[in-house]
Amino acid sequence: MEIVKVSARSVPKSVAGAIAAVIRANGEVEVQAVGAGALNQAVKSIAIARGYMALTGEDIVCIPAFTTVDIDGEERTAMKFIVECR
Repeated sequence: MEIVKVSARSVPKSVAGAIAAVIRANGEVEVQAVGAGALNQAVKSIAIARGYMALTGEDIVCIPAFTTVDIDGEERTAMKFIVECR
């Protein structure tokens, strides 16, 4: 499964486009975010991507979960969202 990583400085419209493109190509995508700012941008991006997908008559669902990621040799807890067509 392809992973889209989101930071606090990510532009939600751009991330939403990436999410929609990966879903159209693969049927699902994993969106990862570490920190409150990144989580905020990720949720906004998923909401915008849902609007993009609705234009073609598709609806998406989001399944949240925790995961651990390695950042500069340090293990951090991240939120991950499995986003797929309903």
